[in-house]
Amino acid sequence: MNQEIIERTVYLVSDSTGITAETFSNAVLSQFDDTIKFKQIHLPFIFSIEKAKEVVSRINQNALDTGNQPIVFSTLVNHEIMNTVRSANGIFLDIFGTFVSNIEQLIGHKSNNSIGRSHNVTNTEKYRNRIDAINFSLSHDDGQFVHQLNQADVILIGVSRCGKTPTSLYLAMQYAIKAANFPLTPDDFERNTLPSTIIPYKNKLFGLSIHPERLSEVRNERRPNSSYSTIEQCRYEVTESEKMMRRDGIPWLSTTTKSIEEIATTVLQEIGLNRRLA
Repeated sequence: MNQEIIERTVYLVSDSTGITAETFSNAVLSQFDDTIKFKQIHLPFIFSIEKAKEVVSRINQNALDTGNQPIVFSTLVNHEIMNTVRSANGIFLDIFGTFVSNIEQLIGHKSNNSIGRSHNVTNTEKYRNRIDAINFSLSHDDGQFVHQLNQADVILIGVSRCGKTPTSLYLAMQYAIKAANFPLTPDDFERNTLPSTIIPYKNKLFGLSIHPERLSEVRNERRPNSSYSTIEQCRYEVTESEKMMRRDGIPWLSTTTKSIEEIATTVLQEIGLNRRLA
């Protein structure tokens, strides 16, 4: 018997970009199964009472239309604006306030309540480091630029379409990690050796693999009905790449059932890199 799908509206209200509210809410809402469908509505840059009243109107109207109180994740820090939004007919969850008040009591010091402070990184060293890391990862994607690999924090290796590029960019964008990535190809398997370009940086290598069946699906989306995407070719490449990584003592993991966040965290731990939160 099919279970009834429950639908609830979720408002993400912030005085800045709303990235923190989105990240936190996604983590919380992921704890519920697929029988509950959450419709997220982003409301960033709510930094005046007038805007806050507009938010209240939208939340109240939604409650009337659906017959359910919406869920409201808030990263508002201005108390007057926050209390205005809190008056709406919704389940109000104050993300910052829940933790900040406890820390204030612990250390005996009031917080600044500065709007957008968590993302105020323009012209700071952290911001520049993140931009440098993104540029580095883009220019060193898929082995297209082999110079300056000595500057890489990590070099991801693996067969084509196993998740190297998105992982490299995530590491750069989230942690300011200079991540290059390099493909392992049938030519490397025939020579039975790692590409000569990356051998000097063996201590920086981390391998990604993937189930052949999933790899075939991904490749078929890009180049359907090609020898590149056949299950036989995928099985061959995956088997040989994993054999090579085991032989050379390169740490690796399968990306098949893992999220980008899980892959990146494992890479950081295995290589011994610090999280450079940008």
